Amino acid sequence: MARRRAALGSLAFFVLAPGSTAVLVPWLVTRWSGSAPVWAQATGAVVTAAGAALVVATFVQFVIEGRGTPAPVAPTEELVVGGLYRWVRNPMYLGVAGAIAGQAVMFASVGVGAWLAAFLLAVTAFVRGYEEPTLRRTYGASYE
Repeated sequence: MARRRAALGSLAFFVLAPGSTAVLVPWLVTRWSGSAPVWAQATGAVVTAAGAALVVATFVQFVIEGRGTPAPVAPTEELVVGGLYRWVRNPMYLGVAGAIAGQAVMFASVGVGAWLAAFLLAVTAFVRGYEEPTLRRTYGASYE
């Protein structure tokens, strides 16, 4: 897959997946307002920004190193093992979870905290049930 096509596909998937889980749902729950103290708002904003930075970095890594997208319908040509993937198996999910957690703190939102728990359960099921077996079949020993 050409890098330009991979970048456009990744951008579309970025809006759909992390955009809906880490932006749309927390906004629907909080309307980006809450009653957290200023220190919690600041802490939550830092955690949210750090999570978002992780997600952006992983999407860039998929385009540059993997020559593909994170979307299962347009996977990478190469297994992505550089950048943050050298240190963490799923930095993209970690970043999205961080962005959601940051918003839960920033807005003092139990609803966003519940959404974080649901997100983590769904991601764990997806990784164990689909992603890991698929990567194992596709990339074999290099995945292991």
